[in-house]
Amino acid sequence: MIRVEGLVRKFGSTVAVKGISFTVHDGEIYGLLGPNGSGKSTMMKILAGILSPTSGRVVVDGVDVAENPLAVKRIVGYVPETPVLYESLTPVEFFNFVGSVRRIPTEELQERVETLVRAFGIENYLGEMIGSLSFGTRQKVSLITAMLHDPKGLILDEAMNGLDPKSARILRELLLQFREEGRSIVFSTHVLALAETICDRVGVIYNGEIIAEGTVEQLKEFAHEESLEDVFLKLTESQEEVSNIVRALKDTL
Repeated sequence: MIRVEGLVRKFGSTVAVKGISFTVHDGEIYGLLGPNGSGKSTMMKILAGILSPTSGRVVVDGVDVAENPLAVKRIVGYVPETPVLYESLTPVEFFNFVGSVRRIPTEELQERVETLVRAFGIENYLGEMIGSLSFGTRQKVSLITAMLHDPKGLILDEAMNGLDPKSARILRELLLQFREEGRSIVFSTHVLALAETICDRVGVIYNGEIIAEGTVEQLKEFAHEESLEDVFLKLTESQEEVSNIVRALKDTL
């Protein structure tokens, strides 16, 4: 379980996260939706133990992130918005490096690497330098790396970015399987149709605050809209702006 209590994160005079609270239960996929610059990535980094909160508390599987970020990194798998990898290594070398750092037994590591490499179809790139790979292939390497240690929870920040339709479908099925196994998953995405399909609950973050939370159906009822996309645009005060932009384009083009 992941519990966030009154979380605040400041960067100088800028408050990126403003007193956010929510809980992700075991066996739940929690979608974190918000426009660019709303605080999603900052939130995800704190959940993964990459950033420390300015105030408030985050507890992951009973471990306080601020008190023991290293223990949190052992518990969760984290995929950042942009893959952060050693570009001078090949995927195989990188997987072996991560396996040694995480002290994964050799046979277990090899079996998990082979299974995940086949699943995401990167067999032909295992000997290439990571720096020479396409963005989509690097994203697959990042996803595989996050799952190598069989984490209890996943923190996925725009993890579908760059994935081809087949790999996106495989990731979706994996997330549903992990949910069935009782893992906690926090999943940020701009693909609202995907969030509508797989998320048990959704939190909408805007200007560093959670402005609405609930199941997709609850949010639709709350906003009096028929799709999650319309809910999102309405809650983030973007609906009228989008209409005006589209109208201007029609008049101009």
